[in-house]
Amino acid sequence: MASVAHPTRDDFAAMLNESLGGEDGGFEGRVVKGTVTGIENDMAVIDVGLKSEGRVALREFAAPGQKADLKIGDEVEVFVDRVENANGEAMLSRDRARREAAWDKLESEFGEEKRVEGVIFGRVKGGFTVDLDGAVAFLPGSQVDIRPVRDVTPLMDIPQPFVILKMDRRRGNIVVSRRAVLEETRAEQRSGLILTLAEGQVIEGVVKNITDYGAFVDLGGIDGLLHVTDLSYKRVNHPNEMINIGDTVKVQIIRINRDTQRISLGMKQLESDPWEGASAKYPIGAKLMGRVTNITEYGAFVELEAGIEGLVHVSEMSWTKKNVHPGKIVSTSQEVEVLVLEVDEDKRRISLGLKQAQSNPWDAFAENHPVGSTVEGEVKNSTEFGLFIGLDGDVDGMVHMSDIAWGISGEDALNLHRKGEAVQAIVLDIDIEKERISLGMKQLEKGAPGAGISAASSSLNKGATVTVTVLEVRDGGLEVQAGEDGATGFIKRSDLGRDRDEQRPDRFQVGQKLDALVIGFDRSKKPNFSIKALQIAEEKHAVAQYGSSDSGASLGDILGEALKQKAE
Repeated sequence: MASVAHPTRDDFAAMLNESLGGEDGGFEGRVVKGTVTGIENDMAVIDVGLKSEGRVALREFAAPGQKADLKIGDEVEVFVDRVENANGEAMLSRDRARREAAWDKLESEFGEEKRVEGVIFGRVKGGFTVDLDGAVAFLPGSQVDIRPVRDVTPLMDIPQPFVILKMDRRRGNIVVSRRAVLEETRAEQRSGLILTLAEGQVIEGVVKNITDYGAFVDLGGIDGLLHVTDLSYKRVNHPNEMINIGDTVKVQIIRINRDTQRISLGMKQLESDPWEGASAKYPIGAKLMGRVTNITEYGAFVELEAGIEGLVHVSEMSWTKKNVHPGKIVSTSQEVEVLVLEVDEDKRRISLGLKQAQSNPWDAFAENHPVGSTVEGEVKNSTEFGLFIGLDGDVDGMVHMSDIAWGISGEDALNLHRKGEAVQAIVLDIDIEKERISLGMKQLEKGAPGAGISAASSSLNKGATVTVTVLEVRDGGLEVQAGEDGATGFIKRSDLGRDRDEQRPDRFQVGQKLDALVIGFDRSKKPNFSIKALQIAEEKHAVAQYGSSDSGASLGDILGEALKQKAE
């Protein structure tokens, strides 16, 4: 009798594989359908057509935070890890089955850029874990919301949409974003809302954020910028001076850019413009009280009323303080009286004067100290051309170097005086428009040839011939005195004669008397003389008296006859 051959284990595996689709379609590593044959404690017994059944924990059939809804006879999909373990049971997994099915679905949705639904169920370093119907994804902390979220607890265990940013099935890596969904939704809402808005429309909004340059106002799904310059007509240094986060404010839409979806808002536009009729309210020449709101290097801004400020330029701040910073004259919040100088309603500019609202010290000085009066003061500064003397009313007068002392050079005279020294001087000239006062010190010297504006000096007329006495011989000319005790004056080197040989000061001696012509007066009323001008005048007179162009007489004959008559 022939023996019967029994199938081996390998034969059984081959037949099983063949029944399931061949060598490439084996049970292990595949998702198959099975039937629940029993429920024991927390395990479900499932028959998938193998020689033995497998067991799967009931929790794998339940959604996060819920109980499993499973009964005997239900058909379910499970993943076959192994056909048989050491106990002879099939090793099955519902989680793996769900995960594999989820990956297939997610890859399809990722390729079509669709949103997927998931549940945030845990925290990990740098973010959170999300259950995408069996597949676990990573949600970075920066992708939770549009703005940083401090507490994510209210968002957990709630089904919500996500966008897949990245997928790698081989590594089992999925990265999702909730923020992208919110931004898309918000963009759709903004596009719809912005179509309902129009420039000039008045609308209410809630202040969401405040910066140095303005505030962002939520208009019901779209934000608008309320710039600090549009908060009020008056000066606002920072938005928090007028509004706070969470405040409900009424604003007007100034501009809408539908391409960039940017909206500019204003609050001051809801108020009456204080600049309307400013020319009538603030006529030129009017004196007003105002408050200093801001100080710059070029002047100070003075608020005349809420929303209207004028500029006091640094040149209009003080009659006497020149080239000083405005902060040394006025201070912020100080109440000052100003004068309106100019109003430009179109450019919203008002020019104000601070010094014009005060009495002019130059007028007061000219009234109290006329020309010729004596004044006292302190030497405030010494320059290469004279001394500046501080006078009454905080004004300065200047003593030119030539008017400091008699008989010495201007450089030497400057060295006689020091800063802070008290001196006396005589007022020689006052120019109120140019704010200049000319002083003389040597005119007060006792016995000085030209002390004061002497009668002798005032009796001299331009063009008069005067006999003068040489007081001093200098390189530049002669210091002379008219008459015995008359005014002193000067003959320049070039006025000592017509010829170059005659223009030598050393040919004259102290005490020598000579005739000269008065050709003018300097600013201190001192006369200037000229021998040269006298010679020319005498020559013209002689020609006119003793000769003519057709007489045939020579110039020598004419002058000889004139000198002869003069000698007689």
